[in-house]
Amino acid sequence: MFQTHREREQPIFSSRAHVFQIDPATKRNWIPASKHAVTVSFFYDANRHAYRIISVGGTKAIINSTISPNMTFTKTSQKFGQWADSRANTVYGLGFATEQQLHQFAERFREVKEAARLAREKSQDKMELSTAALSIAAPQDLSDELQSPPVMCVNGPDDKLFRSQSADITLSSEKERIKKMLSEGSICEMNLEVELFTLQDSNAKLVAALHEANANVEQWKKQLAAYQEETERLRDQVDTKHT
Repeated sequence: MFQTHREREQPIFSSRAHVFQIDPATKRNWIPASKHAVTVSFFYDANRHAYRIISVGGTKAIINSTISPNMTFTKTSQKFGQWADSRANTVYGLGFATEQQLHQFAERFREVKEAARLAREKSQDKMELSTAALSIAAPQDLSDELQSPPVMCVNGPDDKLFRSQSADITLSSEKERIKKMLSEGSICEMNLEVELFTLQDSNAKLVAALHEANANVEQWKKQLAAYQEETERLRDQVDTKHT
């Protein structure tokens, strides 16, 4: 499935980060979506005129988020940021290795969000032109005695107003739901969990490096003992010849 996306989408920007998702049960804790840092990329879908954030771990898509103009990427610490995706009904979190990487990702998110807004406005302009063409009705019989009731135009202004109001209500509901979901959890607590996960990962790497260093020390000790033994043997040979 992801290969199909890659074939028709153009990569824009990539970075590496630890990926997290909000716990759907508690709405308070972060769940690691990747064991290690993975590549997180912005893509442009030319066929659908949509921007996406995609990340793949192995054969599984960890992130497949379509960016909309109402999305916001929030920095919650020096190396961590998050955004809510109402379509996926989740909140994504990214932990970066440096503050600079977080800043670059946030700037790219802002640029892509603005591009998504312009693309939506352009699409709406085309839709309005099409609607205006379809809403031109044929002349009707204006007889006072047998005047038919007006026919509701499916794509007319009333329907457009209704759809606009419905969209506003839906958008407002989604915003309130997301705000509630975020307010239910402690951001500080979630950041601590992220920092703990990062420290645990760093600690595991340090332990592995320490084990490797200890193994090298043991190897050096063996080599030193062998050199000392060889030195003693040569010294004995020299002493024997002098005797």
